[in-house]
Parts: sequence; structure tokens; C-alpha cells
Amino acid sequence: MPLRSIKDFGWLVPITTTRGIKNEPFLNFVRVEFNGIVLGDSHKLEVPVDECMNYNFTCSFECSDVGYTLDDLAHKPIILTVIEVLPKEKKQKEEKTSVLGQAIVDLLPLLRGKTYIFTDFLLTSIRNLSQRLLTVSVPEPLLSDSQLSESNLLAVTVETAYSVPDVWNLALGPSCSYVAALQVPLTAEKEQILLFSNGVLKMGGEREPVPRPKKWPISPLLAPDAQFIPGNCIEGELTDLEDGDLTSIEDQEFRAEAECNRKRVSWDTERRCFVDAGGAACLTRRIAECRLWPVEVMRSPQAGAAKVAVGKATEDEIQLPFHGVAYVDLAPLLYPGAKCVRGAYVKHSCTHNTYAYCIYSVSHTYMLSLTYIVNCSFSPLSLFLSQTHTVMHTMIMFSFYIHNPFVYFALLWLETELLVASLITSEMIAVQAVQDYQAQIASVGAQVLEQYQQMFGDLFVPGAKPLDSATEEQRKRQLLGELNYSGKYFAFKEQIKYSVVRIVREKMLRTEAFTDAEQLQVFLSQLYVFLVDEMHAALNKVGYAQTKHQLRHFAKEALLNEEYQLAAQYYQEQLARDRSNPSHWFDYGVFYMLTADYLKAEECFQLAVFIKQVNVPSLLMCGILSEMSGRYEDAETFFERATCIEPSCVVAWTLFGLFYLAQENLIRAEMAFGEATKQLRTAVVCSPGCRQETVYDNQTPTEGGRQEEVKFRQSLANPVDKHGELLISHTKLVSHAFAFFFPHVKLNNRTYTPHHSWCFAKTFYDYNQAQKCYERTLDFVTDASDTHTVYLRLGSIYLQSREYEKAKTTYLRACRSTPSCLTWLGLGIACYRLGELTEAEDALSEANTLNNRNPKVWGYLALVCLQTGRKLEAEQSYKYALKFSFPDEPLLQEIRELQDRVGFGNPSFP
Repeated sequence: MPLRSIKDFGWLVPITTTRGIKNEPFLNFVRVEFNGIVLGDSHKLEVPVDECMNYNFTCSFECSDVGYTLDDLAHKPIILTVIEVLPKEKKQKEEKTSVLGQAIVDLLPLLRGKTYIFTDFLLTSIRNLSQRLLTVSVPEPLLSDSQLSESNLLAVTVETAYSVPDVWNLALGPSCSYVAALQVPLTAEKEQILLFSNGVLKMGGEREPVPRPKKWPISPLLAPDAQFIPGNCIEGELTDLEDGDLTSIEDQEFRAEAECNRKRVSWDTERRCFVDAGGAACLTRRIAECRLWPVEVMRSPQAGAAKVAVGKATEDEIQLPFHGVAYVDLAPLLYPGAKCVRGAYVKHSCTHNTYAYCIYSVSHTYMLSLTYIVNCSFSPLSLFLSQTHTVMHTMIMFSFYIHNPFVYFALLWLETELLVASLITSEMIAVQAVQDYQAQIASVGAQVLEQYQQMFGDLFVPGAKPLDSATEEQRKRQLLGELNYSGKYFAFKEQIKYSVVRIVREKMLRTEAFTDAEQLQVFLSQLYVFLVDEMHAALNKVGYAQTKHQLRHFAKEALLNEEYQLAAQYYQEQLARDRSNPSHWFDYGVFYMLTADYLKAEECFQLAVFIKQVNVPSLLMCGILSEMSGRYEDAETFFERATCIEPSCVVAWTLFGLFYLAQENLIRAEMAFGEATKQLRTAVVCSPGCRQETVYDNQTPTEGGRQEEVKFRQSLANPVDKHGELLISHTKLVSHAFAFFFPHVKLNNRTYTPHHSWCFAKTFYDYNQAQKCYERTLDFVTDASDTHTVYLRLGSIYLQSREYEKAKTTYLRACRSTPSCLTWLGLGIACYRLGELTEAEDALSEANTLNNRNPKVWGYLALVCLQTGRKLEAEQSYKYALKFSFPDEPLLQEIRELQDRVGFGNPSFP
């Protein structure tokens, strides 16, 4: 189709002409070029310097498969050159001209769906330019909506090669060219070689400036000031955020040296490609199959030098010395939503072995592209196979950018919400009905309490004596009378009625009228019992906020001691007090996971998600259970929903990676682990304790801190190593016990943190090793996620190894931070073993207050009473220990032996 390139444009001047005569009119015109072809010249205008020049000039060219292609529009601009016509001198046959300035027009917006470009642009080489106007238009869009969505724009930028061989020197002058080249598919049938032949050799001494503009790939055709793509720059980025080969901590010193002091070749050139639907499919398929995309870098003779070589050398003698290849891993472009890959890549020598990894070698085609070489071919066998690049660690900065992601996020926020909702069973709708009823009961209860206080004053008066039964009954009748008289009683019934109807329909599943009176009465009785129970559950929530943390705390302690029945009681009490709290259902689900009742566990987690869809821990557990039962699509939905809700959650991304790794989808696994690593780096940088230094062995604190930081950065740089083993480090994954549910994924524990210390301690049977791990965990007290459990386990080890002073200190710290029955019990045992009987009895009494059903507490109280000569209390404590199924046979034997020694011979006592 015709593309109108210039229409109604002009400049406001003054312009300094080559003659330098101020205010004298001069003759000039504009030349329009595209792809090296002159599209047209404007009329020659004689305009005074201080006046506006309006050329009012239009020209066009055809954009088609046979003419200029869409790929030409992607990387070639329209060139506008302002030319001054100089006055003819005597005996001069042809008029002379001089270039006053040049401007370029980027046509890329036309490939993004626009039909016109109306823009201001910069005319180079002319000072004091105040305004530039231009319109570029097409009669209709170049691409249909479907073509626009299925095609893509690929931009490849070759920035700088650092630490190039010493033999590349400036003494070679213009006889050599520094070239980078690669081959990409533009269509399903057509391959395109991208050549970057304008490399500039520079000496070291300073860093390349950032930001710096990118150049057009046709820069030799442009004036020096017009070589840069408008608004397109190379930005500086943190090494930690790069892709590429040189991102580890060991590479930092080399990179700093290379980027500052060593010789380099700079291209800073971007080549943009229009890739149609077939080409995009071909490109993604090749990336998935090969991952590594070769980019060849070479020093070659300039065109003129190559022309001379034709007459002096045979085919086999034509060489490309210092020909190397860098392998760019483009797999990250297949991550959902990914658009860019950028990093520093090591250049390897082009041996026959390295060619085995290449998709294509472009060097042969490149030599043929030197148009001055006639009847000459090139063979890779003639390569000068130098190892210089590897020795020098030549590195090249590349970036690959695509306008549209190859893989879109499968599910958006709303889609994941709807999908997760569809995965939750319809029965859970009844939970919402019950919650609504409880909320209405709580509201009515608050209003009744307010009415009571208006009539009789505050219900809770400090120091007041409790009311006698007669007074209570009298106040009750007065309150009911007032509610009936004022109409509030009827209003309360109306307020609750709708929630009761929902329970009948959604919980009891009754939607039709009863025809049998007897069945109706049975149903009403069941409904009444259910409503009363739920009413009590709602009213019991009053004051629950003060005890819910204790219940959860005690339940976790029971799990720690493998007292599953006791733990179940605590969790059930949590739910009885507040069934609308998703964290209670999550805790109960974890309990069922530990007891291997996966069906009930999944029901609990789904209930938690139903109550609160943004409950990330429950979503993750739903994903794990779906994966365990083989429902992989459901699992992916739950994990993706979790990462959508909380994109900074390291655990969510790590689990997502584990899931993909189990599915052998390595590219998606790397994507997830890479995101986890990025979020983890951010978290560590922001953490106030991330630079805390610790002494290890004979190292100084500074040396220990530095080595830990080195290990830390190494682990972050390699989320999946070359053997495919997962390296999960410096995450809180272990403390959340998620990794247990992916037993088929091999973990690599080369580095570890306080969380790993805790995990290793729990798996060691050797108490000495476990003790060291727990002690190290407490050294990182600002990072440890659950010091209470660490205290309990470490204190238990100290007791078993008879280090009672250490045990006392440890349990005392636990009692101060998170007191519980077990912390006071441990402190009491340590004090008893140290002979501190008064302190031991005080600690055991505290433990008994928190849990009077613990048989071990009663057993040690019996020992203390025996030691202090209180036979009756010792007998009573011993009987309570037996009543609660005393399991500790050694302690039982110790009580009996002590009873014999102190001389208590009552048959009722052992």
C-alpha cells in the first residue's frame, strides 16, 4: 500500500548557511530518502535566514512483499536532509550543494497499529532550531487486529564487548571491522541475518556512560548527529537483576576491572525485526528446543581490504581471525509475561565442538555479504581457532526485547479469582450462611447488652458482688418487657429471620414445603438445636480475642510433643469460638496433614479459601494437595492465584517452582525460582538485620560476615544448577513445612540459614549436631521465625545431656518471650535437678495453671513435695499424674524410689 512519507512540514530558523552571510536569502530544498533510495526532492526555496521555511511537500512509497517490507519499516527510518544550493561561480557547469542538517523519522508506530505520525523532530547540525513539524500517514492500518496480536516486534541490541584480545589494536586502522551477527526467523520460511558491523574499538580508562543513546543499524548512511534512535537509550542496571553468564559474586571484581580499564568494542546498536505469526511460532519453538542462541563476534577485513584479498588469496586462505561465539539463553523469554533478556555473556572460541551447539553459523553468509568480494566463498575449516577469548574472558552485553510476550500470563487476577471459586465445592456456600447468622446474633447481642446497661447500669463493675438468682430473674423479666413494649424484640426477630432462611436453604438444603407434619416437627427440632449451638458459638466469641493466641500456642506445643488428641481439642475449641476465621481452618488443616488425613486437610484449606480468597497459605496448601492427588491444572491455578495476590511472597514463588520442576517444565521452574530469588534479594536488602555479622570458628566477625555474604550471593545466583537440582536457600520455606509435600524433588543443601539450621536439627538423630544447629539458629535471633520451638528443643537436649544450667537459662528465656505449660515445666525440671526446690515448685505451679492435665507436671510436683516432706500433697499429685495417663516410666520409678528413701509407707502411695 502507498505510504505517504512527508506532508506539510517546516522549520523556524535562524540557520547559519555555509556562506556565513547574515540575513541574506539562500536557496535550499529537502531530500527524502528511505532504504538508500531517494523518494523525492522538494521545490527549491529562497528564504531569508530569519523566516520560516514551509516546504509543503508530499511523497510516498509502496509497502509490500515485493517492495519495502514491514521489517524494513521496523529498523529503517525516513531520512530528511536539508540541502543548500550554493551560487554558481564563473565557468562552473554544475551547481554545488552543501548539507545544512539532517533529521530522521522512526516508522515503528505504524507497526503498532497507528495510521499516522505527527511529530516534532530534531534537525541536526543546525543551532537555535525552535520548531519542526512532520506528518507521516497510511491510508489504512498496515496490520489487521489479528495480525497485530499474532505478530511481534523483536529488538536485538548489541552494546559493548569488554576485555577484547590485546591483538585487536588501533594500529590496524580502518582496515578492520568489528562485527556481531546472529540469525533469527522472521517468518516460518525466511531467516534473517542481523549484522552489527559498526563496532568501534576503544581503549580502557573509564566506564561507558549511562544512559547513552542507541544507534540505528544503518548508521553509516546517516550524519554523525543523526545516528541515534530518538528516545531509545541503554540504561544502567544492577548486576543482580541481569541474565547472562557473569552475575555471581566472584564475577564482580572481573566485571569492574573490564568495564573500567580494559580494551573494548562498542556497538550500542539496536536492530528491530518484524516477526509475523509463523516466525514467532518458529522462534518460540527453537528457544524451547535449544535454549542457547548463538551470537557470533568477529574481526573481519573492511570491504575495501576484502576486495584486494580476492586477487591475492585462494578460498581456503580467507580467514576470520579471532572469531568467537556467545550463547545467549533466551529461555527467560518463554516465562509468562516476560519481554526482555539482558546480560553479559562470555565469548567462546569457535571450535568444531562449539558449533555443535549453534543453530546456524552466520559467518559464511556474512563473508558473502561483503559485496566487494566476487566469486569467493568461505569455509569454517579456514577459521583461526584462537583460545584468546576464553583466556581473556571477553564478555559482551546483549539484550533481546519483544514487544508482546511470547507467553502471556495464563490467568489474570479476576480469572484466577473466579477459577479458584469454581474449585471450591458448593457445599461451602453453607459456611457463609452460618457466618451471616452468627454475625446477626452478635449484633443483636450487642444491642440487648446496650439496652440492659441503659436500664440497670454497667454489667461489669470491678469489685461488685455477683447478683443473687432472684435479682437476676427480676431484671430478666424487666428487660424482656421493655424489649416487647418498645418493639425491639420484633425488630430483632426480623433482623435474624433472613439469616435463618439462608441456613434452612443452604445448610439444611430445604427449599420445598413439608407435606408431613411429623417430618416438619423433626426438622424444626433439628433446626432449633443447630441455631442454639451456633448462637452460643457466636456469643462465646466475646472475650475470645484474649485467649485465641493461647489456644493456638498450646495446640502447636501439643503437636510438637506428638500429642495429637490434645492438639485436636485445642483446634476444635478455636473453631467453636470463631468458625469465620480462615487462619483457624488453616491450622486445623495443617494438623490433618501431619496426621496424614489429606481429605479432611483439603476440606479445611478450601474452607479457609472460601472464607477469604486472598489467604495465601491456604491457597498454597490447596495447590500442594491438588498436586499430590494428580489434579495438576487445579494445582497450577491455586499457585498462580497465590502469586497474583502476593507477588513478593518468596514461599509462593518457590512452591510454584517446585511444582513446575516436578512437572519437568524446567523453563517455567526457572522463571518461578528466578522471581523468588529477586524478591528474596529485595527482602534481604530491606531487612535491617541482613548485614549482621557472626563469628564462626576462628574467623573474625568481619571475615565470617563476608564469607556468609559470599555464600548467600552464590546461592541466589543459581536457583537451579546445571544438574537440574534445586537450590533453595535463604527462604522461610522450611519453617512453613511445605517442602515435605514435594518428596520427589531433590533438594540441595549446600548453603543454609537459621531456617535451614532448624530443619537440619529436626532431622539429626545425633544430639550434638542438633544442639549446634539450634544454638546457631538462636545466634540469628532477628531472623529466626519460631524461636519458641527452638527453645523447647534445645532445652530438651540440655536436660538429656544433664547441662541443667544451660537448660535453665534456655527455658527461662522461653518463659519470658512465650510462656506456656512446656516452658514452665522445662524450667521447673531444670531447677529441680539443680536442687532449687522453691524455684522448681513455682515454675511447676505456673505450668499447672496453664494446663492442669499434664501428667508430667503432676509427677514433678510429686517429687518436689516428697523432697520437702509434704506426704499428702505428694500423694495427691501422684494420683493426678496417674489419672492423666502418666507415660513417663523412668519418672514414675524415680518417684517410687524417692518415696522409699524418705520413708512414706502408706499403701495408697507407691
